[in-house]
This record gives sequence, structure tokens and C-alpha cells, in this order.
Amino acid sequence: MKPNKQWDVIALGDVFVDLILSGFPAWPKPGEEAFAQWLRREVGGGAAITACGLARLGFRTALLAVVGSEDSRWLIERLTTCGVDARCIQHHAIEPTGLTVSVSTAEDRGFFTYGGANQDIGELLTDKQARDEMMGAGHVHLACAPETDSMAELVRTLHSAGCRVSLDVGWHEAWLSDALGRRALKELDLFLPNEREAQLMTGESEPEAMLRAFARAGLRAVALKLGAEGSALLWEGEIFRSAPYPVQPLDTTGAGDCFDAGFIAAWLRDEVPQVCLETANICGALSTRGLGGLAMFPTQEELATRLIER
Repeated sequence: MKPNKQWDVIALGDVFVDLILSGFPAWPKPGEEAFAQWLRREVGGGAAITACGLARLGFRTALLAVVGSEDSRWLIERLTTCGVDARCIQHHAIEPTGLTVSVSTAEDRGFFTYGGANQDIGELLTDKQARDEMMGAGHVHLACAPETDSMAELVRTLHSAGCRVSLDVGWHEAWLSDALGRRALKELDLFLPNEREAQLMTGESEPEAMLRAFARAGLRAVALKLGAEGSALLWEGEIFRSAPYPVQPLDTTGAGDCFDAGFIAAWLRDEVPQVCLETANICGALSTRGLGGLAMFPTQEELATRLIER
């Protein structure tokens, strides 16, 4: 952590209001109606969930995102309650805040999403005010698919201001398939894909082979999320593995973003790579105990206890 910075971390990317409906006995056929057992409204989107997780773990955290002008009050109040500085959030003049409806049964789930104000995220990456705000943090976490021709320049600019940079693109197939994007990744301090994303980018099917492919491409640090198989990490040429943390999941919405928060938190505290990976696993797994990514994200005290037990 850098005490001369305004924030420890600033996260930039999509933000949504998540409406999570769960406990359906079966998926309805077209024209049928099904009734949920549970409903939760929660903050969603990779940048928002990771920012909230880091704030819960004691870091000075801000969010740089775009929301609707007329419907953002609840969202900003919720972020503030989670300890996130929401002053950098911009408001779209026309579009509403992004919305996702998550519908799940015991066997499957589906998402219905409207991007809304998130369509302006790309402009934040080149906006001077937004860049000044990013340079006010010791670590910048990008949870979006940045323009490939400007990403390397952005990362170099942030590095010159003393910022470390991590990226979780999420499932943006065109970006993941773009060779220019893959080449720009070597500028990053940390890349955080999941297994499916890494498969698409590398053409490999085994975790170690994926990480070796990233190493050949010049990446120094890649934290690979493997779902029920745990996670793997490339760190300065060395590969680490962490087994899945045992938990009975209720809802996996946002688990990958909670993994990101755990890894970044441990890294900011100068933990060794293996501990960073295990911290990420625990945060991602524990978040699945409740609906949405935040309700069951661990506190500092619970995380410390779980790490000792591990």
C-alpha cells in the first residue's frame, strides 16, 4: 500500500444492479410462469464487486464507472455502505444503470442483461479526469475489455505514476480472440482470466499448459480461476496450484470477482504468491454461500481464521 496515494485501489469497469431470483423447482417452458423462493437486489458487475470486496478487507477503495442519472441513488448508497468511495462515478445523461436479472435452479442458471450506461466505459480509459483519478491510487484494477490499441499506453502511463495494474476482461469473446489484445497483456502486472477465457486465448486445455503459453507470450503474473478445480498461478516463471476451498454453494454470481478481490488484497499486503492464491480461493468460495457476490464475502476476521485453518 502506498500512503501517499488517495486510494489503495481504484476499480474501473461495468457496474450493474443485479436482481437475483433463485430456488425455482424447474426452468419454465415458453409461456409458463415459475415462482422463485428467494429474491435479492445487489450491486453487480466485476468492478463494483471487486471494489466492495477490497473495501470489506480494509482497503481504501474507489470505483470509476458510469451509471444512470435517474436510477443510481440506491446503487451509490449501497456502494457507500460497503465502504467504497463513489465520488468518481459518472452519470449517463440518457441510459439507465446496467441491469442483470439472474435466474437459477439447482442445476442451471441464466442471465438476462441490459448494458445501459456501461456503454460509456471505453471513454473513461482515455478521459483525462478519469486517468488523473486512476493515478491517485496505488493499484488500478480494470474489469472491462479495454481498447487493444490503447491498453498498453494506458498501463505504461499508470506505471509511470507508481500504479500497479490488474485486468479481468470477463467473457468478451472478440477481445479474447484478438492477437493485439494478447500482446498488450504483457504490460500488465497481473492478469485474472477464468479457465474458459484462458482456453480461448491460448488454445490449450490443461491449466499448466495455459500458463506456460502465457509465459511464452511475455506475461509475468496470471491468476487462473478453475472453478471446482481451484486455481493456478503463473508468477515470474513459476507455477503454483491451490485446491478448491470446500463450501456448499448457493449462488456463484460474482465469485470470480471476489477471487480477484482476495488475490489483490493479499498481494497488496506483500504476501507470497501461494498465500495470494489461497486467499483468492477462499474469498471466491465463501461468496457463493449467499445470493449475489457480496452478502457472504468474508470479513477480515473470518478470512484470517480461514487462512489459519487452511
